[in-house]
Amino acid sequence: MSQGVGVVGLYVHDQDEALGFYVDKLGFRVHTDARNGDYRWLTVQHPDQPSFQLGLFTPQAPLVDAATAQSLREAVAKGAMPPLVLVVDDCRAAYERFRARGVEFTQEPMTRYGSTDASFRDPSGNGWKMIEARA
Repeated sequence: MSQGVGVVGLYVHDQDEALGFYVDKLGFRVHTDARNGDYRWLTVQHPDQPSFQLGLFTPQAPLVDAATAQSLREAVAKGAMPPLVLVVDDCRAAYERFRARGVEFTQEPMTRYGSTDASFRDPSGNGWKMIEARA
């Protein structure tokens, strides 16, 4: 039996928009898209990391009440959530590839701390740091 973290969720304001971003622009694949009434369990995974899922969830009942859901949507839109990290083989090449697909970067690739990194945000405001893997 193996154990560990299998899904990490992030809040998005529109699951369809988020799905388009993560699949069409970043190259992730849909893992699960299931509905139960108004609730939708939507996860994607990086093609090189099939054992890990990224959940694209809207803040809503039954997880939180309406006031908390609104506060969470506002915090995400401001970029207040902790950044996610995407490790790539070549940061500059990934930057060019993602830019060509319409990803808007908040920081161009920069070499520092012994590596190269860049930053972007998803359509909901979640921040990403894209870091080149060290050799």
